[in-house]
Amino acid sequence: MTASDPAAHLAGPLASLLRDYRPQPGVPDEMMDGQGNPRPIWRDLLGRIALMDGNERSARMERGDLYLRETGMFHRQYGATEAVERDWPLSHMPVLMDEAEWQGIATGLIQRVEVLEAVLADLYDGNRLAAQGLIPPALVAGNPEWLRPLVGAKPRSGHFLHFVAFDLGRAANGAWQVLADRTQAPSGAGFALETRIATSRVFPDIFSRTQVHRLAGFFRAFRDALQAERGNDGSRIAILTPGRHDEAYFEHAYIARYLGFLLVEGEDLTIRDGQVMVRTISGLQPVSVLWRRIDAAWIDPLELDETSRIGLPGLVGAVRRHGVTTVNALGSGAVEAPGFSACLPGICETLRGEDLLLRGDPSDDAPLSTTPAFSGGHLVPRRLALRMFLARTPQGWTVMPGGFARIGDAGDSAFPAMQHGEAAADVWIMSHGHADKQTLIASSTVGAQRTTPYLPSRAAENLFWLGRYIERAEFVIRLLRAWHVRLMETGTRESELLQYLATFLAGYGSGPDQGIPEGVSSSIRSALGSAARVRERFSVDGWMALADLERTMRDIAPRIRPGADAAHMTGVLLRKINGFSGLVHENMYQSMGWRFLSMGRALERGLFMVDALAWFAGPDAPEGALDVLVEVGDSVMSHRRRFSVATNRDTVLDLLALDQLNPRSVLFQLRQLYTHIDALPGSGPDAPLTHLERAAMLLHADVATSETGSLDGARLADFAARIRSLSDLLTAAYLK
Repeated sequence: MTASDPAAHLAGPLASLLRDYRPQPGVPDEMMDGQGNPRPIWRDLLGRIALMDGNERSARMERGDLYLRETGMFHRQYGATEAVERDWPLSHMPVLMDEAEWQGIATGLIQRVEVLEAVLADLYDGNRLAAQGLIPPALVAGNPEWLRPLVGAKPRSGHFLHFVAFDLGRAANGAWQVLADRTQAPSGAGFALETRIATSRVFPDIFSRTQVHRLAGFFRAFRDALQAERGNDGSRIAILTPGRHDEAYFEHAYIARYLGFLLVEGEDLTIRDGQVMVRTISGLQPVSVLWRRIDAAWIDPLELDETSRIGLPGLVGAVRRHGVTTVNALGSGAVEAPGFSACLPGICETLRGEDLLLRGDPSDDAPLSTTPAFSGGHLVPRRLALRMFLARTPQGWTVMPGGFARIGDAGDSAFPAMQHGEAAADVWIMSHGHADKQTLIASSTVGAQRTTPYLPSRAAENLFWLGRYIERAEFVIRLLRAWHVRLMETGTRESELLQYLATFLAGYGSGPDQGIPEGVSSSIRSALGSAARVRERFSVDGWMALADLERTMRDIAPRIRPGADAAHMTGVLLRKINGFSGLVHENMYQSMGWRFLSMGRALERGLFMVDALAWFAGPDAPEGALDVLVEVGDSVMSHRRRFSVATNRDTVLDLLALDQLNPRSVLFQLRQLYTHIDALPGSGPDAPLTHLERAAMLLHADVATSETGSLDGARLADFAARIRSLSDLLTAAYLK
C-alpha cells in the first residue's frame, strides 16, 4: 500500500469501486481512515454497492434523478445577466456519520445557538456586551442587519431565534468547525427532505434495513411548537416567501405543503390594528405566526428599506405591539456577520462560565474534509460542507438528525456552494440501536382537528387563470388539429373552409402556418406560471402532468410540419391536456381552490364556444364549417346518437349551445359556473343574492330558455359579453 493508493490492499469488487479514491495528504476523509481502510459505519454500504455492476448503479442513480425531475425540484442559479432554473444536482452517495459523533456536534450547536440568542437579546436591549468590550461597538453600529427600529422591541414569543442553521466543515485537525451561522432566514431544510427521498430511491433496499435516523420527527416537533405559539384563537401560521423567482421558492412551497402552513407573499398581507391579516376570498383573516423567508431589511418598506416591493408595510409596528410572532425575529440576522464568530468564545465564557464547544474558522481558505461521490462509475473524494438545522420547541432545542451536504471539487478548498454548481448529498446519522423512524403523521400533542383552510385571494386568482389558460390552449389546439387534418385530406391550403378556419385562428394569435403557434405556447407557459405561484396547492402528479405538457410542447414546437405530422402532434398535446384535466377532476380536493380552477375552465370553455358558434354557424360560413364545430366541440359521437340527420345549424346549436347534458355546451358551462358561485363565501340559500349570483342566474336562464332560431350573431355576441362580465364581477368580489 502507498500513500497515493490507499485502497491497494482491498480485494475484489470493493477494490474496483475504490480504485480512484485517493484522499489528499493532510486532508481528513469522512470514509477512509489514515491506513486506507473504510471506517466501520461505511463498510456495509460500500460492500453492497461494490456488488452492483455498472448498469445497476447507473439505473439506481437515474431512479433518484427521475424522482427529482418529476417533482420539479430545482435550484435557481444566477449568472451575470440572467437566472436559470437547474435540476437539483444530486450527489447520489450519502454522507454517513456515527450517531455518537453527531450527538457531540448537536450538543455544541445547541450551546452555540443559546449564546447567539443571548447576544441578540443584548443587542436589542442595552448592548451591555459591547460596553464590556466583548463585542466591538463598530460590529454593532456598522452592521446593516442590526435594525435600529427594533431596539427595545421584545419578541412576542420571548425569543429571537426559533429555526436556525449552521454550516460546518471538518478542519485538518479532524475537528468540526462552524463556517457560518444562519440566523436570518435559513434555507435548505426542505431540500434536505427531498434529497433524503431521492437518495432512498437510489438505495431503497439498503436504506430500509439500515438504522438511519429519519427526519420527520424533527419537523413534527417544530410544527407542534409553532402550533402552540399560535394558540387556539383561530389564526393561522404562514410562510412568507419573496415569490416564485426566489432561488429557494421550491423549498418554501414544499415546506408549506409538508407542514400544512399557508404560503403567502407580501401582497397577500395587510396590517389591521396591529394584527397581520391575510387577504382571502372570505375577507381578511388573522395570521399570528409568520415564518419569514425574506431578509428582514426587505420586510417593511415603511421603517426599513423603502425600495422593497416584497415585504409588508407596517409589520415592524405589528411586531412592537406583539401582534405577530416572526420566525426568526426581525433583526436576528445581525449575528450572521463574520466578526461575531470570533467574539463568541469570550461571550460564552462570560455568560455561561464554559468553553465554546464549536468554534468558527476565521480562515476562508482552510481545507475541508472530503467524502465519496460517484464519478465515471467509481467513487472519488470530493470536498464537503454540512448544513445542519435546529428548531426551538417547548422542551428546548432539537437538532435535525441529518441535514444536507454540499459537495465540491476535491482540489478546491473554497466553501462548496450551490450557486457555483456543486452537488447536494443526503446525510445519514447511523444509529447503533434503533433509529427514530417516526413519520410526520403521528403526533402526541396535536389531535385530528379539522379547520377551514384559508384561500388567499392571490392563490384563488392564479387557480382561476390556470383553468382559463388550460382551456384556452385546449380549444385552440382542437382547432389546429381540425385545420391540419383537412390540409392532410385536401393537400391544399386554398380551400374556402381552411381559409375560413385560419381567419378564426388568427383572431387568437394562432395562425396554423406556424406549426405550434406562439398563442398556444404562451397559454401553456402561462398555465405553468400560474401553477408555479400556487405550487404548495398542487399534488405531485398534477404538477408532473402540467410540466410534462409544457415540456412536450416546447420539444415539438420547433420541428412540427403541417399536415399529418401536425395533426398527430396536436393529438399528443390534447391527450396530455386531458390527462391533467382528469387529475384535477378526479384527484384534486374539492375545496375553494378547486372551485376557482373549475370556474376558470367553465368560463373560458363557454366563452370560446359562444365565439365559435357565432363564427362557424354564421350566415357566411362555408360548407363543412358545422362539421368542424362539432369536431372541435368533441361531440361527433353525441351528434350521431342524438340526431338521425347530418349536421345542420339547428342540430349543432341545440347540441353545443342548449344541451344541458353535453359537457361541451354553453348551457352546461353556465350551470357549472352558477353551482360554484353559489358555494362561494357570501352566497347561500339564506343570504341575499350577490351581483355575481344574480348575473350568473339571469344569464343561465336566458340561455336555457332560448331556441335555436333565436341564436343569431347579435344574441350570441350578447352572451359572450355577459360571460366576460361574470369574470369581471368575480374578480371584483373575490380576487382583489
